[in-house]
Amino acid sequence: MCDFCGCCVGVCPVDCIEVMESIIEIDDEICIDCDLCVFICPIDVLSSVATATI
Repeated sequence: MCDFCGCCVGVCPVDCIEVMESIIEIDDEICIDCDLCVFICPIDVLSSVATATI
């Protein structure tokens, strides 16, 4: 489960990730599927599958 550390937000080249109080929202209209957020996540919560939920 995501701990909302924000690592993914800082690495996103198109600024499509928003960390809110209890959710992370990824704008799939803007996301370029670079997977940098997947690789940087320290607890391996993110997935490159477009329909994945956190």
